[in-house]
Amino acid sequence: MRPENQAGEGGSIPTSALQLWVERIDTELALSCNARWHSRLPKLGTGFFRIQYPSFGATYEGQLYAVAIWSNPVARLLPQREWLELRRLAVAANAPRFTASRMLAVMTRMIRRTMPHVMTLVSYHDTSVHCGAIYRAAGWKMDGITRGKDWRTAARPRRPPAVSLAPKVRWVRVLRPRRI
Repeated sequence: MRPENQAGEGGSIPTSALQLWVERIDTELALSCNARWHSRLPKLGTGFFRIQYPSFGATYEGQLYAVAIWSNPVARLLPQREWLELRRLAVAANAPRFTASRMLAVMTRMIRRTMPHVMTLVSYHDTSVHCGAIYRAAGWKMDGITRGKDWRTAARPRRPPAVSLAPKVRWVRVLRPRRI
């Protein structure tokens, strides 16, 4: 598998997102593509999620056009075993229209089938740059708005925040009803 800008056989560019094949890929490859393609956050903190959680790629004739990286939810109060959070979804500039929505829909089905303990998927979009259309198109539901905040404190000094302080919209996709 090659990133979309790497030379190799084939050479034709897909004209429809339906031509893309979504499959699990190595997280290191997903991280390197994310670093080139993500609109706001090219870096992702590394941790134990590299082994434990899936990364996906959308390919056409062996070339990558989009990547997605999942992990346990960052919000500590969300169920850590039953929920998965989409941490990054990065799409190449020459990917066909609707690639992100198609990839979300296919990944949802794959996770439902291969990870039976996962009940809910969650993701957030930054209101300063996105409107959430990809989630709506893939059948996700808006679940609320969180205010943007700076995570730096006196006890945890950090560089200026890499994330926007704009509000974030939380989207969820319930895969299985919660058992009581």
